[in-house]
Amino acid sequence: MTDLYIAAGGGGDPIGTLVAARTVTVDPAPPLIATYAWERPEVDPTARPLGQRDFTGLVRVAGGAAFTAATRARPPAGSTMPGLARDLPVQLLLLDPAQGLFALARQIEAMAEAAGGRIRIVDIGGDILTHGDEPTLRSPFGDAYTLAACHLAGVPTTVYVGGPGLDGEIGEQHLLDRLAGRHPLTPTRNAASAAGPALAWHPSEASALWAAAIHGARGTVRTVHDSIRLTSASPRLHHLPLREAIDHNPVARALLDERPATLDAAADLSHRLTGIHGLAPERDRAPREQPPAGSAALLDPAFLDQERAMKTLREAAGGADHVTLRYAARALDLPWTDIPSLREILGCDTPLLRLT
Repeated sequence: MTDLYIAAGGGGDPIGTLVAARTVTVDPAPPLIATYAWERPEVDPTARPLGQRDFTGLVRVAGGAAFTAATRARPPAGSTMPGLARDLPVQLLLLDPAQGLFALARQIEAMAEAAGGRIRIVDIGGDILTHGDEPTLRSPFGDAYTLAACHLAGVPTTVYVGGPGLDGEIGEQHLLDRLAGRHPLTPTRNAASAAGPALAWHPSEASALWAAAIHGARGTVRTVHDSIRLTSASPRLHHLPLREAIDHNPVARALLDERPATLDAAADLSHRLTGIHGLAPERDRAPREQPPAGSAALLDPAFLDQERAMKTLREAAGGADHVTLRYAARALDLPWTDIPSLREILGCDTPLLRLT
C-alpha cells in the first residue's frame, strides 16, 4: 500500500512533490506521482495541458498512463516529463484533464485505488490557497481544478504547501496567515538532494527555490517574474485537509457548484472569477526581462565566458543575492535547454546561482 501524490500544477511541481514525499513518508519504494503535462510556453508552445494522445511511449502503471525516459511528446508539443521520469526516483503518471472534471476525477480515483492509499496533493509556493484577488496571481486554474477533481474522487486527501510564497503569486505572510495553527514539517537536505539531477537542467523556479532554501540559502532571488526573498519560513512544508483548501479557493468552489462539462468551460469560469483564463499562457506582469539599459550587451553563446556572464547577471539582477537558472538563461539570451551548459560554465552545482 502506498499513497498517491499529485503535483497540483504540473510543470516543475513533480520535482518539489518528490521532496515532499521524502518528507511525509518513509516508504523506501519510489513514490507514485501524478501530474499534468502542463508547462511554460518556452517548453511547450501549445500552452495547454497535454493528454495521452499528445505522447508516444506511455506505459500502463498503477491505474494510469506513466511516463518513461523513452516517452516523447508529439510535435509541435514539448514536455519535460520524460526527462523527469528519467531523473527522478518516482513513478510519474499523467493527469489528462481534456475530457473534463468528472473524467479527471475518475482517473484520480483509479490511480488512488491501484495505489491502495490516500491522496496527497502537493503545491510548491501556495497559489492553491488563492482567494482569487491577489494582484500577483498568475496561474490559479490548474490547482483549483486539481482540488475539485480530488473532492469528486471521494478519496481521503491532504493538501501540502511547500515553500510558502516561493512561486511569487501570493505573499509569504498572507500564506502563513492562511496556514496559521498548523505544525509544519521541514524537509531534510537529503530529501532535497533527491531532486538534484532534475534541477540540474529543468527550468523550474519554485521547486529550485524550495530546494535551495532547504539547503540553507537565504536572501533575495531574482526570478523571471520578480524578486523573492528566502526566509526561515521558506523551507517549510505545511499541510491542511482538502476541505479547508477548497474553502480558501473560490475557483475550486465554483467548479464544484457549477460542474462545467468541458475543460474550456472550466477555464472560462476561472476567467470570470479571477480575470485569468486557465488555458491562456501564464500571465506575465511585464514583457520578457532584459538587462537594464546601460548594462553589458547580451552575450552570444559562442563567446560565453564566466567573467562576462557573471557581470551581466549581476547588472541584470539589480542587487539580488541569487538568480534562478531560468532567469540567468533569459538574461544571457539563451534558451532554457542551455541551462546545463550554463551551470558548467559558471561553476554552479546548486539549485540557484549565487551572485554575492
